[in-house]
Amino acid sequence: MGKKARVLLIAACACAAMAAFVLFGCSSGSEPAPEPAQPATEQTTESSEAQAEQESTEAETSEAAEDSSSAPATEDPVELQLFAANSLSEAMNAVQELYTQDHPWVTFADTQYEGSGTLNELLGAGSYADALITASKSTMDTAVEEGYVDETTRFDMFKNDLVIVGGEASDLTDVALEDLATGEYTLAVGDANVPAGAYAKQALSTTDPACWIAADGATGSETDGKEGTFDGTPLEGKVTEGSSVGNVCSYANSGDVDCAIVYSSDVYRYGGVKVLSAVPADTHKPIVYPAAVCTVSENAEAVEEFLDWAYTDKAAQQVWQEYGFELA
Repeated sequence: MGKKARVLLIAACACAAMAAFVLFGCSSGSEPAPEPAQPATEQTTESSEAQAEQESTEAETSEAAEDSSSAPATEDPVELQLFAANSLSEAMNAVQELYTQDHPWVTFADTQYEGSGTLNELLGAGSYADALITASKSTMDTAVEEGYVDETTRFDMFKNDLVIVGGEASDLTDVALEDLATGEYTLAVGDANVPAGAYAKQALSTTDPACWIAADGATGSETDGKEGTFDGTPLEGKVTEGSSVGNVCSYANSGDVDCAIVYSSDVYRYGGVKVLSAVPADTHKPIVYPAAVCTVSENAEAVEEFLDWAYTDKAAQQVWQEYGFELA
């Protein structure tokens, strides 16, 4: 081979080696190409979704907190002790049962149902009660004067009426107030501690001749119906006085007496008697049931809430009406 040919061959080999080196170096030393950036629209959408989810979570948390703050706090258990006029017993028991269904943290102790005067005597002897409901304004006046109740919480709950009743088996059908003045009938009324008896005596003082004589000589609504006598009247020796309206009703029901004067609500409550006539409302004081929170109550707020509910709740009002009471 000539000198010129050798030079050309060496040059060709050098070029080939250079090309191989360049190719190998580029392929072995290259970094992976970065992934293309996401389009701006996709990034914006994902960011908006994340932000919306966060805002939704915050809204739910805020709403839950708001609901929690507006909802009533868990109530502490409370037991209420009521002193109530005897004539309220059946209706009050039903109303208390309704109340505890919606207020499960409230229970009622054994509610004391007695003549209103007897209830005052119990309070005066130191008995505990959260609230007092009497069957006359005068007995509640006494409770206020003696400091048994908080006068600022006093209000009138119900009204009632007087009726003359006889036993269901009785042959009597129509005996009016004036008929009692003939002396032909035996009669039962409440004693001095029973407001129904006081109202009855007020009415009996208006007959001609009078069937009851007040100690002060007053008649009708002018007397309190407590101090007086049947002696010297057409009913002398013919009257049985009961310690509760329940007893008074039972005397008529059993036939021990011909007639009894009771509340119209007692006819619904006890049964066994029939109405012979209504006693004119103008012959006695208005029959009103006042209620008040007792000064010794340790649950004044809770019992005041119950009394308000018992007076305003529709279901409670229906119960009172079913038992013959009118809202005052």
